[in-house]
Amino acid sequence: MVNTVRITVENAAEKPLAPESGVPHKATGFLDRFFGLMKGQDEHGETRRMSLIAFFIRIVSAGIAFLAQIFLARLMGQFEYGIFVFVWVMAIIVGNLACFGFHTALIRFVPQYRAQGEIAKIRGITVTARLFSLASATIVAALGVAFVYGFADAMPSYYLVPLVIGAFILPMIALGDIMDGTARANSWIVQALTPTYLARPFLIPVVMFVAVYLGYAADARTALIAALIATYLTTLTQLTILGWRLRRRFEAGPKEIELGYWIRIALPIFLIEGFYYLLTNADVVMVGMFLPPDQVATYYAAAKIMALVHFVFFAVKAGMAPRFSALVADDNTGELARIAATAAYWTFWPTIAIGGIVLVLGPFLLSLFGPDFQAGYPVMFILFAGVAAKALIGPGETLLTMAGQQKVCALIYLAVLVVNLAGNILLIPIFGINGAATATMMAMFAEAALLYAIIRTRLDINMSVLSRPGAATGRKAGPNVL
Repeated sequence: MVNTVRITVENAAEKPLAPESGVPHKATGFLDRFFGLMKGQDEHGETRRMSLIAFFIRIVSAGIAFLAQIFLARLMGQFEYGIFVFVWVMAIIVGNLACFGFHTALIRFVPQYRAQGEIAKIRGITVTARLFSLASATIVAALGVAFVYGFADAMPSYYLVPLVIGAFILPMIALGDIMDGTARANSWIVQALTPTYLARPFLIPVVMFVAVYLGYAADARTALIAALIATYLTTLTQLTILGWRLRRRFEAGPKEIELGYWIRIALPIFLIEGFYYLLTNADVVMVGMFLPPDQVATYYAAAKIMALVHFVFFAVKAGMAPRFSALVADDNTGELARIAATAAYWTFWPTIAIGGIVLVLGPFLLSLFGPDFQAGYPVMFILFAGVAAKALIGPGETLLTMAGQQKVCALIYLAVLVVNLAGNILLIPIFGINGAATATMMAMFAEAALLYAIIRTRLDINMSVLSRPGAATGRKAGPNVL
């Protein structure tokens, strides 16, 4: 599919619109420049294509996920939908954490091993990551079930069975994240994003609809079983297809395994990813701990709408991560500084534009979830302020991770997470869901400020939308961070 996109773009670039087509000259020139940029066969062209494809997939994904959540909210009602949301978000967080950083370590190591011709290490790390994630997620799931039964008396009864169902989803969420990282490391962006961001959100409401049609209750339990079925189908299909593609790219041969070294690198990444996932989802979890499920549903609906803005950041990050890794491996610090500034530019301005549109449409979009969801409109404004602050510097945590600055990045996210959790604990009891949004906004401001300062001091790179690409030369990046 990636090749199809490339061929289409190249053909378009080779056949510019004729003057008689009615397209103004300036528009034709813009299209020629755009297709010329996308046509490039160098690493810059590959990065641009990956970002564009990721951007397109995220647009489609946002639409599918948004419609799916509206369908589930309308079908289940606010209370049951809130239970589903709380458990599903918990499953996503814990499943990702169960990888212990291996899914991101793949993105760092595979391009470097491939550039150095160390194919045996590529075979070793891809197999090790799969087995490790499956084993760790299964252990975490078993501990989770034991915890639920052990502390059942201290939990609301409506959460018990849904939490147990959520535990059974964890192994496939973890394996899916490993497959995602493996595909990204090989620049197979469609293979990386399609299962998680297109197939799974599409299948969940489809399976839910079939279940309700067959007579099952339209409640959180049925929705979580639908999520379980969708997750297993997408992950196992991705495993099969990706395994076939890997065998074609890297012929069968010996595997070189450096488990101890990979774990030493992956664990700081695990802390970064863990703090990041907790940071981005702690508000939903904390609302679920302090407020009833109907408030969780309202907050999540507002946050889900604002997530439409996040795919800009995601698209740039997906395209830039392998590029950052390759430039660090080549010790090309000047180009690294230029690419970092470009990443910030292409993150901020689309975020502002799309965010403004989403806010204007906010009341209408919230009403689609149900008549009681409009209370979440102030939440959207508060969250957007934080998103805009973070977009000022672009994917700064990705740059630090790929530059070997995992430890300091983990410390940044620990500090930001503390700000977020403290803010939620203090503000939710007073201001409800608006308090949760304010705590998240404060954390995003702190995150942006800390990332900018560390990137400037550690790498001598001015990674912000205010910098001029190429203005900073960059200092040599490396693993010596503390």
